[in-house]
Formats: sequence, C-alpha cells, structure tokens
Amino acid sequence: MPTQDDIVAALSDMAGLDGHTPLAQSGLLGGVVVRDGRVFVSLEGQGRKASDIEPLRAEVEQRIKAVPGVAAVFVTVTAEKAPGSAPATPPAPGHSHAPGPRAQAARANQNVPGVKTIIAVASGKGGVGKSTTACNLALALSGFGLSVGLLDADIYGPSMPRLLGLTGKPEVVEGRMMRPLQAFGVKVMSIGFLVEEETPMIWRGPMVMSALTQMLREVQWGELDVMVVDMPPGTGDAQLTMAQSVPLAGAVIVSTPQDLALIDARRGIAMFRRTEVPILGIVENMSTFICPNCGHRSDIFHHGGAKREAERLGVPYLGEIPLSMPIRESSDAGRPIVVSDPSGPQAQVYQQIARGVLDALAGSRQRAAPRIVIE
Repeated sequence: MPTQDDIVAALSDMAGLDGHTPLAQSGLLGGVVVRDGRVFVSLEGQGRKASDIEPLRAEVEQRIKAVPGVAAVFVTVTAEKAPGSAPATPPAPGHSHAPGPRAQAARANQNVPGVKTIIAVASGKGGVGKSTTACNLALALSGFGLSVGLLDADIYGPSMPRLLGLTGKPEVVEGRMMRPLQAFGVKVMSIGFLVEEETPMIWRGPMVMSALTQMLREVQWGELDVMVVDMPPGTGDAQLTMAQSVPLAGAVIVSTPQDLALIDARRGIAMFRRTEVPILGIVENMSTFICPNCGHRSDIFHHGGAKREAERLGVPYLGEIPLSMPIRESSDAGRPIVVSDPSGPQAQVYQQIARGVLDALAGSRQRAAPRIVIE
C-alpha cells in the first residue's frame, strides 16, 4: 500500500502555479490523506478561481494515479476568497414556501443531471434521529414506486453505511465519476464508503464542501425522481453552502419535542427561509415511548412540541415518530424498519411522512411564481 511519503515524493518535482516554486512550498498543497490505497489531496486556492487551478489539479491526479498501489484518487480544490474581499450578501429573509425568482434563477443552472427533485432532511442539532428519518423516508418514497437516491452529506458523522448494512466501496468509472452503491432499491453515496468506520474526518470547511460537491456531481446517479440529502446537523458553513448551491426543492426539519431541541429547529428553519428553500414540514422524532411489556406511555422528551412549533411558524406538520426499540434494532442491523417490517406501525408512520412530503412538494410547485415572457 502507498504511504503519505510516497504521494508527496510523486509530487516533489512539480511546480506551483508560478511555474518555478515547488508545489509543496507554494502553499497550494493543503493536505494528503491515504486510506487503504485511496488518496485524498486538497489544493488551497488562496483567493484564485478554481478554474485557474484545474490544470494543476489534473496533473496532481495523474501523478498520484501512477503511484503503485493507488486504488482511487480524490483531489479537491478549495478556492477561498482572498482576505479582505467583500462577503457575499445573503438574500433577504423570506417567508413564502416557494423559492423566490432570484433563488429559482440561481439554482436553474445547478441541476444535477437526471435528478428531478432534491429534498434535504435537516436538524438544528445532532442526536435527534435525523439520519434514521432520512433513511426511512427515502425507503418509503422508493416503496411508492419512485426511483430514489440517498446522499449522506454528513461528512463528520456518516450514518448510511451502518443504517443500510452497506460495506462496499463505490466503483470509479469514466475517469472521475463514481458509481453509487445500492440498498433495497435506493442508490446511496456516503463518505463512509471511502474511509473506515472509526476514522475521524479531521477536515476544514472548504475540504468538506469540495467533498460534498464531488459526491453530488461526480456520481452516476442516473435518472432519479427524488434525491434525499441527509444534511449535517446544525446551521454552519456546510449547511448554508448546500442550501445555496444545491437545487433543493424543500427541506424536512427533524426535532425532538423538548424546548431545547426546538430552539435549534427554529434556527434550521430560519436558515432555509433565508436561503429561500421551502420548508416541507416538521417531524417530531422520539415523540413518545410505549412500554413493549405493559403498554404504558411515557413522554420522555415531552410531547407535541414540534406540532405546536409547526402551527406557530405556519409550516406543515408531517407527523410524530415514537421512541421505539424495533426502530433502533432494525437500524443497528442494517435493515431499516420500512423494509424489515413494512406493514408494522412504525413503518406506517414513515410512510405517512413520505406522503406528506410529496403533498408539500406538489403544493410548493403550485405556489411557485409564474414565468413571464415578453416577446
């Protein structure tokens, strides 16, 4: 297997953008990570356009591919703005479910070929069951006869390999394109397929953004009716960039019912509204616990908070998911509840949520601004 030293040695006689400063001393080479024959390299643009660095990136990729034992190469370009440059002005806050004309125009040129609709499953904080919800939502949509893809955009904590029982690695085809893995009829892509389960992703924000872009646009998704994106938790740079650069048709917000979680859910909703992404609805996860032995109901994390919040904010309430042992057991086993017990009460809740998402998408399209053509 190649080592980090082997990769650096392969690039030792390369010059930077000025044609004479060694690449390693030019400040462009941001980091080199080697995992089981897979090599990850970042090139830091330092205010330059990514297009200016593309020839250098291509040469780096070819040199690394020539190193014996290299199975795959991922060279990312992080072209950040130069210090002191003016920050981008965020769009004004909007409260309409449908994206405004400016957002529609900006996203029109960023569609993923073959993908009709992209929806995000997000949360204001971690630990609320967002990934489990995204996984079962995607499987429920697939059960309705739709062609579905599932993008695990949580770089620091990818969950889809474990939730779906997937252990393979994507095949690299046609140069840089990767072929997604499949589970239960759904196409899946996750950074978890490229690194070991216990390997920490110690990456800075620009590297994360570049990796997300590759997993979205350098994957052979084929023809999809819906792509479900399991967003990272929170409202930081990764979430904002995804909301602004990906043609999202809407977002589903997952929260537990207690006040502390709902505070963060409000932040998530505010972020999507600020970027003119429609809110398809709120899901209350871990809504209540029913004892499997005696049937007693316990509202461990309170109950009904998400529904009241949806009513207050004027967004759809998609339903509540119980705190259930079968959901946890099936998730840990890599056979989510929607496929392991599709007629069971827990699976029916996810199916109900999926129907609500489709209804919200249809309503959002109907509310979209009309297209005015002047001839």
